[in-house]
Amino acid sequence: MAAKMKGAQILVECLKREGVEVAFGIPGGANLPTFDALYNSPIKVILTAHEQGAAHMADGYARATGKVGVCLATSGPGATNLVTGIATAFMDSIPVVAITGQVRTSVIGNDAFQEADTIGITRPITKHSYLVKDVRDMARVVREAFYIASTGRPGPVLIDLPVDSTVAETEFIYPEQINIRGYRIQASPLIDRAAIHRAAEAIAQSKQPIIYAGAGVIHGTAFAELLELAHKTHIPVTTSLLGLGGFPETDSLSLGMLGMHGFEYTNYAVAQCDLLIGIGARFDDRVTGKPDEFARRAKKIHVDVDPSSINKTVVVDYPIIGDVKQVLQELNRIVQAPDTRAWLATIQKMRQEYPLLYREKEKLLPQFIIQEISELTKGNAVVATGVGQHQMWTAQFYQFNRPRSMITSGGLGTMGFGLPAAIGAQFGRPDAVVWDIDGDGSFQMTTQELATASKHKLPIKVAIMNNQHHGMVRQWQDLFYQGRHAQSEINPVDFVRLAEAYGCVGIRVEKKDDVRPAIERAMAITDRPTVMDFVVEETEDCWPMIAPGKPHDQMLGTYETLKQAGGVPQHRRSDPDEEAKLSLG
Repeated sequence: MAAKMKGAQILVECLKREGVEVAFGIPGGANLPTFDALYNSPIKVILTAHEQGAAHMADGYARATGKVGVCLATSGPGATNLVTGIATAFMDSIPVVAITGQVRTSVIGNDAFQEADTIGITRPITKHSYLVKDVRDMARVVREAFYIASTGRPGPVLIDLPVDSTVAETEFIYPEQINIRGYRIQASPLIDRAAIHRAAEAIAQSKQPIIYAGAGVIHGTAFAELLELAHKTHIPVTTSLLGLGGFPETDSLSLGMLGMHGFEYTNYAVAQCDLLIGIGARFDDRVTGKPDEFARRAKKIHVDVDPSSINKTVVVDYPIIGDVKQVLQELNRIVQAPDTRAWLATIQKMRQEYPLLYREKEKLLPQFIIQEISELTKGNAVVATGVGQHQMWTAQFYQFNRPRSMITSGGLGTMGFGLPAAIGAQFGRPDAVVWDIDGDGSFQMTTQELATASKHKLPIKVAIMNNQHHGMVRQWQDLFYQGRHAQSEINPVDFVRLAEAYGCVGIRVEKKDDVRPAIERAMAITDRPTVMDFVVEETEDCWPMIAPGKPHDQMLGTYETLKQAGGVPQHRRSDPDEEAKLSLG
């Protein structure tokens, strides 16, 4: 006979067996039994300032480590406060298990105090969700939740626990086997070798190929295989926003990011390629611009573990459904390198003709600050961001060289993501240097989590690009709304005093000469968070930019446009040695 345990104790025992080391959340009436069971467990529970912060911390933890992140909230408003964070994880395919309290089963549906239909609310933004009414289902549900969250295309799973299911007792039997009707993930899934051979033939016959890598390369730990494919075939690689770090940007074949705020020469190269090899990327609208004109000269290969992503936005010629790591291993075994020397020379000419640049102004520019952070960290820090102009400048001017080093909200575009995600990443990787590059508007949406970072003496570095605006909104208002800045200007905040109030170090920087010393000072502080308030140019725009509804090679703010407006010094994004760009050709 197995020992009898309360439901909350079974939950905690299952979390331990799933390897959970840290969880983020806030207790309340409906989940007090769960927190009580966690009290003497080896799992470290981080009390957050807000449930949204807990969800983003679990998300950042998962992105930085590859493990499943866990967040906890009570019923009603506690659960609904998780919604934005769960949706953020869902859109970006991040494995998170959200555990919420619920009112007693006997009063569900009766508008009880702090009752909300958490399952109904979150069903569209989870990979799966459970309502555990019977304590005998507890162990099976937890086992299945972690399995579903972490296999196939990852994503969040929600477990809703009525309070009576956590205090009821049953025999604890841990389910070693998982058998979920309609959900089968083979340990060694079959791959379509015929499809891979057809793709290999297309690669060998191509003249102007490009690899387009997405977050699937990172989720599938296929970065070594991607590097091998690029070097074996001498094919240049561009990445999506969430794919940054999946291919080292200092590599001679790196084209950096493509898409709405991607590099001008990269978008032009994709427009001219004759074969586009999509790997773990979903061809989202921020990449393609006008879908029916995206890479219109190219045949397209698409490798993805999720069948629903194939032909969803862009029709492809060579679909390959499967685990990207296994597909690339097979492809690397058989592929023959095309002759790309002329193509690499063409791309190198594009780099010279259409560089990514910025022009000095009287006030500090975010591009310069981010480039200084990149150089001083040698591109090896874990960088979280909020959402807005600073996010795109980070993607452009920070050179990401390692997987799981860019922690950002792509699909949902969640302002306020940066700080709590950085906290989650720091808990997951305590030895890493973790930065939050943020905007003043985005930062203030979750700024209360400075209390969490300060309490645990996390050495996070926060760099705020303080332009006193919702910068991307202001840019769009200038471009498309005749400059009517309808509520895009932000009331000024003294971030130094705010940081100090939370027990953090606060540094204000207003002059260019003070930027590097401030970054160096922040990097030397290891016993608490540091908040740097960079007072930057209020009207600086993020270029280049694909206008809504336009093809990806029709950009605003191109090099030629900025050059004609100029006369002031030009500062380019640092690149690897130019001669090295052809070294693999």
